[in-house]
Amino acid sequence: MSDITVERDGAVATVTLDRPGRKNAMTLDAWVALREAFHDLQRDDTVRAVILTGAGGNFCTGADMDRRGGMHPLDRMREINTAALAVAEFSKPVVASVEGYAVGAGWNLALLCDVVVASRTAKFSQIFARRGLSVDFGGSWILPRLVGLHQAKRLVMLADIVDAQEAFALGLVTELADPADLGTRTAALAARLAEAPPVAVSLSARLLEEGSASTLREALDNEARSQAVNHATDAPGAIRAFVEKRAPSFTGDWQIT
Repeated sequence: MSDITVERDGAVATVTLDRPGRKNAMTLDAWVALREAFHDLQRDDTVRAVILTGAGGNFCTGADMDRRGGMHPLDRMREINTAALAVAEFSKPVVASVEGYAVGAGWNLALLCDVVVASRTAKFSQIFARRGLSVDFGGSWILPRLVGLHQAKRLVMLADIVDAQEAFALGLVTELADPADLGTRTAALAARLAEAPPVAVSLSARLLEEGSASTLREALDNEARSQAVNHATDAPGAIRAFVEKRAPSFTGDWQIT
């Protein structure tokens, strides 16, 4: 059985980390399979949003410490990092659906998604220090952007277990759901994102991610270029729909030939 499964339901695909016997701890092969799954979905024009979740009641407990293999640690990390980039640079919306444990690289995997929906019973930890390791899988990049430097240091250096309510209060969870409602709520959000203008949403996500490293002038220039692209895709039809008092339909198709 594959460590990663992919199911498609209309315009929404669900990627499941499928090693429930190990709380979805990831081997190198599993990280590579996750990378390839996102690359395949990037090329699939029928897919407009993705749900990322874990099997067996947990999201992901990071790297499988019992299955490290004989590869040099630096080469191993560089290979794992390609999975982080595949998720972070994916141009379509990704919703993390988190129940159970999301720790170490597993928590950072969720944070690299666009939206994080968590069960109220979920548990999180930047567990690296407990294993004699420094933070990885993009945690050094994403955490300070989300919670500020001092909170990021607290989470990483103490490696405490954080409950879902605290994670939500820190802005590390987008929305909390009762355990029984997690799947339904995640599916509803993914369906809404799949119906949104794909080009505009993708451009907005990149603008927000890059804005903190830009000057105001650079951000305004990037916004202007993005709006020019929108006016060659979904914006004209959406404006006509607004004037005609009807609901727009977003395709992302290029309107200039």
